Amino acid sequence: MGIVLANIIAIYRRELQSYFVSPLAYGIAAIFWFISGLFLVMILLGPGGILPTVAAYDIQGQQLGVPVPPIDVPYEFVRAFLDRMGWLLLFILPILSMGLYAEERKRGTLELLATSPITNWAVAVGKLLGVLTFLITLILPLLGFEAIALSSSNPPMSPIIPLLGHLGLILLAAAILSLGMFISSLTDSTILSAVLSFAVMILLLSIDAIAKNIPGPIGQALSHLSLLKHYNTLVQGIFDTSALILFTSYIILGIFLTAQSIDALRFQRQ
Repeated sequence: MGIVLANIIAIYRRELQSYFVSPLAYGIAAIFWFISGLFLVMILLGPGGILPTVAAYDIQGQQLGVPVPPIDVPYEFVRAFLDRMGWLLLFILPILSMGLYAEERKRGTLELLATSPITNWAVAVGKLLGVLTFLITLILPLLGFEAIALSSSNPPMSPIIPLLGHLGLILLAAAILSLGMFISSLTDSTILSAVLSFAVMILLLSIDAIAKNIPGPIGQALSHLSLLKHYNTLVQGIFDTSALILFTSYIILGIFLTAQSIDALRFQRQ
């Protein structure tokens, strides 16, 4: 067990270091932060943003002498922002996952990994943890900006709601990255890997809409497989163990399929 853990840490450190010396990773970080900041400002202050809308409702209510129903501004802000972030990941994650194994194939180092004493599970887990850690470093600064925006709320917002929402964001990313890693292990083309990962993401995020058009137990079963449905549950501040189980299942499935893919390559080389 100690040897496996040491192998995972070695692969993890190697993968994580590769991001901090990659110009592409810095470009992704810059684009991610720019678009995220733009979303944050537009949701709060842009045309149709939360604060101008609430102010307009208040003015309208005062002019008409009609009481305006209260609006939970902090909750609506967190929900809207995390909804936009979920869709932003739709474009970021295929780029992050496309080179996890495709680059190894292109450089010829995947054969070395496949025939090395390190287990395929250790390699897959280490690579997934590396790319996920890089993504978390992109998300962490956003928590600071959100905390500043929420610091003026009265009464103060419970931190449980945004923390659950960000946990859902990280779990959603981990599930998609895990499946993207498997797709990357199938080809040496990073472009093809990104396109296929994007297609799989669209399918997974559309399962709920498809399930609504299928009556009976089949539709209900498909609905339970929806990543978007369970992500929205966590974003709403609802702690649902079924959501955690589903995301964990997708993560394990991606790691399992990746290990089997590398096992197939190991068998071919033998």
